[in-house]
Amino acid sequence: MIPVVPALGIAAAAEAFLITILLPQYLPHNPFVWTLIRTIILNYGVFTTYHMFIYPFFLSPLRHLPKPGGELPILGNGLSLFKKPPAVDFLKWVSTIPNDGLIHFRGIFHQDRLILTNAKALAEVLVQKSYDFEKPTKLRNFLRLVLGDGLIIVEGDEHKFQRKHIMPVFAFRHIKDLYPMIWAKSVALTRGVAAEIEGHPEDGTKLKAVVEVNHWSNKVTMDIIGVAGMGREFNALVNSDDELIQNYEEILEPTAEKATFFALHIVGPAELVRKLPWKVNERFRVTTGALKRICNQLVQEKKENVQKGGEDGLDILSVLIRSNNFSDAQLVDQMLTFLAAGHETTSSAFTWTTYLLASHPEIQTRLREEIRQALPENPGPEIDLAAILESLPLLNGVCNETLRLYPTVPITIRDTMRDTSILDQFVPKGTQILLVPWAINRSPDLWGPDANDFIPDRWINVDGKPNNSGGAHSNYSQITFLHGPRSCIGEKFAKAELRCLVAAFVGSFEMEYLREEAPVPSGVVTTKPRDGMELMLTPVGRW
Repeated sequence: MIPVVPALGIAAAAEAFLITILLPQYLPHNPFVWTLIRTIILNYGVFTTYHMFIYPFFLSPLRHLPKPGGELPILGNGLSLFKKPPAVDFLKWVSTIPNDGLIHFRGIFHQDRLILTNAKALAEVLVQKSYDFEKPTKLRNFLRLVLGDGLIIVEGDEHKFQRKHIMPVFAFRHIKDLYPMIWAKSVALTRGVAAEIEGHPEDGTKLKAVVEVNHWSNKVTMDIIGVAGMGREFNALVNSDDELIQNYEEILEPTAEKATFFALHIVGPAELVRKLPWKVNERFRVTTGALKRICNQLVQEKKENVQKGGEDGLDILSVLIRSNNFSDAQLVDQMLTFLAAGHETTSSAFTWTTYLLASHPEIQTRLREEIRQALPENPGPEIDLAAILESLPLLNGVCNETLRLYPTVPITIRDTMRDTSILDQFVPKGTQILLVPWAINRSPDLWGPDANDFIPDRWINVDGKPNNSGGAHSNYSQITFLHGPRSCIGEKFAKAELRCLVAAFVGSFEMEYLREEAPVPSGVVTTKPRDGMELMLTPVGRW
């Protein structure tokens, strides 16, 4: 199918040609050029008027659905996509606009958009009709620069193929076997932080210091995904100059300039944006180029070892190489995806967990007591870490509540690829669908009047055992990892990682948040604290 804009130009040329042939007596000198200019103006004018001012308000099948007020000319309510904190407007709409599962709003240039607000609507889009909806092309093109054509980016049959051949790596048995490695890295984190505190004590009476937790979080999760993803020790915890860490931190640093850079790629012509004499353009090219170079080198080294019979591990890269289903370029793309998504998501979640515990000292104390009662000081190989950590009610409650309140990706967008329906409402091709974990996870209709409060006990049953629902009536009340065939393939791995990190950290440090104002959720794609996460840490001994 010819795209709309070129098609209008081709139609204008055909119209000008016919007019020149059929009505030459009414045309001035050089009739074809004169007529072509006017037919182009007319075609684009009619098209713009129809799609911006007639169809949205008078013909759209979605126009009668509940919608927010405050719509601006041309922009509609589209600026809400770029508000900070992320999805703040969407949470307000979900909480205050009466609806039956769908809220309609018009974006920039009055494009129709739908927000899904209840479990039934989410189930249709995420599970029953998941391949009717795809990530927007512009968004995929931007993310591809960082993630490659890995599992997160590809669609349709390619996605089904990749997921099928990667899924074995995330089987329960494999995740269980990774617990000792993750725990060892978590202990290494506490020792690295303790060493920093010893070097920068706050006063001479009690050893404590202000530590920027997010930076440490990035390093430990990179070390973990290095082993789990590539069977490779990055040693980022002891190597502060690690090139991978530096490049990812620069790309993901939540600055206003990067947010603007991302927004322009989504709403404007990306080719023009990349040609602007803008420092962020050059730095983005340098960092993404470095990441691809490093991943290519790592893939080649791993492939040589596998072919020599020296690699029999269950890390992601070894499994993919031995499957013979992926080319070298595809292996590089998968590594870009898993290194970025595999460390950034849990890094963000762990950072927010430390903030919530520092802000709720009574819960922090309870959790420390639970962990110390359940785990010996030096758990050896005979200790079943997976069984113990997955059974601790408060630990799981704290982790699940953090993932609910601070979903790593607060907004996910899908384009409707064909005419379809949601909740028996006809949805035409081209409609944008917004999946908003930030709003769903905090919806008062789904979670009650305390939906915005940090209450880990909602994830604990009356018999004291952990639950996976948080007291909500549907699995779709919490969509941090989405659901269905496009759900996060690494959910169980991420939760195992978070349990270990939180248990080791809480067992080692007392945490205090010293600022009066709460941290501002920000970030380009993921939810990170805008100004980092500085906490006063006091070692309390353990690991």
